[in-house]
Amino acid sequence: MSPILTNHAFDAVTHSPAQTLAIGERLGQLLRAGDVVCLQGDLGTGKTCLTQGIGIGLQVVGIINSPTFVFVNEYPPADKGPYLYHVDLYRVSDYWDILSLGLEDYIYGDGVTVIEWADRAREAMPRERLWITFAYTDEMKRSLIIDATGQHYIEIVAALKRAIYGA
Repeated sequence: MSPILTNHAFDAVTHSPAQTLAIGERLGQLLRAGDVVCLQGDLGTGKTCLTQGIGIGLQVVGIINSPTFVFVNEYPPADKGPYLYHVDLYRVSDYWDILSLGLEDYIYGDGVTVIEWADRAREAMPRERLWITFAYTDEMKRSLIIDATGQHYIEIVAALKRAIYGA
């Protein structure tokens, strides 16, 4: 699949977890406090791997693991950067579960919020955000469609596209 090159979206194919991690790291270097990254995709498509890369880019402290059973993990910055709030909505069953997590406190807080399984709570996501959809293309390859809503996120997509493709 060739990249979708628009001002707000493009796709990338990664051939290994290391490449997914590298894209996440570059993305993490572009994110700032208050940003929200929504992740959607089947189990094992690379959502947590990308989030680990974002953590590296943000220079947070700690080993980033999926918060499937605790719903939210918080990672402090090593220096003066923002916290990383890693949210996993895989186990939410309804809108009341989402409300009980205090998701809005993270989304509208002062850290970078990365939400796995964001499609399970689409109505609770902010209007302006970065949305990344993951899909299998074969055993090792993953397709990532990176789509921005809002001018700030369009600028992030443009910078990430330049970092990956030089375009």
